[in-house]
Amino acid sequence: MNQREIPLDERIIFALDVPSKKLAQEWVRRLEGEVRFFKVGLELFSSAGPDIVEWLIGQNFKVMLDLKFFDVPETVKRAVANLKGTGISFLTVHGFKSVVQAALEADPDFELLAVTVLTSFSEEDKKDLGIGEARTIQDVVLERAKGAVALGCHGIVCSPRELVLLRKELGFDFKCVTPGIRPSFSSKVIQRDDQARTETPGVAISSGADHIVIGRPIRNAEDPVGAARLIKQEILNYLKSPS
Repeated sequence: MNQREIPLDERIIFALDVPSKKLAQEWVRRLEGEVRFFKVGLELFSSAGPDIVEWLIGQNFKVMLDLKFFDVPETVKRAVANLKGTGISFLTVHGFKSVVQAALEADPDFELLAVTVLTSFSEEDKKDLGIGEARTIQDVVLERAKGAVALGCHGIVCSPRELVLLRKELGFDFKCVTPGIRPSFSSKVIQRDDQARTETPGVAISSGADHIVIGRPIRNAEDPVGAARLIKQEILNYLKSPS
C-alpha cells in the first residue's frame, strides 16, 4: 500500500467539536504534544468564527476547515475565495461536480476535499439519499470520487470502508481523509454512536487513508492524551508492517 510521508502527529486530525473557543483552546493545549492537526467544523465555527482558525494557525497548528460547502456554484466560488490567505490546510466541499468545479475555480491556496457520502449514512438510508435499490453507497462514493478527482480536486473524504475500492480504482494521486474512526476501546467511551460506516485506525491507514479524523474516542476517554498515544502507536504499527 502506497503511503505519503506524513508526520505521525499530523496523521490524526482531532475534531474540535466543542461549543466555544475557550473549550477548543483547552483541548488543543491538552493534546498539542501528540496532535498537530485540528478540525474546525460547523459547531465551533458558528460559535467562534474565523478567530479560532486564526488562533490555531498562529500557534503553528494545521487546520481542516470542515464546513462542507454546498450551494449554487457562484456562491461556493466566492466563499472559497474569501478563505484564501487564512493559512488553512484543508477545506471541505460537497462532492457534486458543479460544487467541486466552482471551488477549484476560486484557485485556493489550500487543498480542497470533496465529501462523498457522510459516514453517518448506512445502506438503510439509501432511500433518503435518493439512491436506487440496485446501487450501493459504495457505488455513489466511487462515482463522486471519480468526478472530483477528474476535475483536479486535491482529496476525498470517505468512510474507511470505501478506501480499498477508491485506491484500487483511482490510485494514490489524491489524499484520502477518513472520519468514522473507532478504536478498539471506543465502545467504552461512546454510548450512542451516530457513525455507521466505521473502522479502526490501523485498518483505515492500511487501507489507504492519509489522515484520520477522530474526536469522541479521544475526547471521552478517561485519559485523552493516552488515547491519542495508543492510536498513534496503532498507526505506526500498520505503517511499519509489510504491505
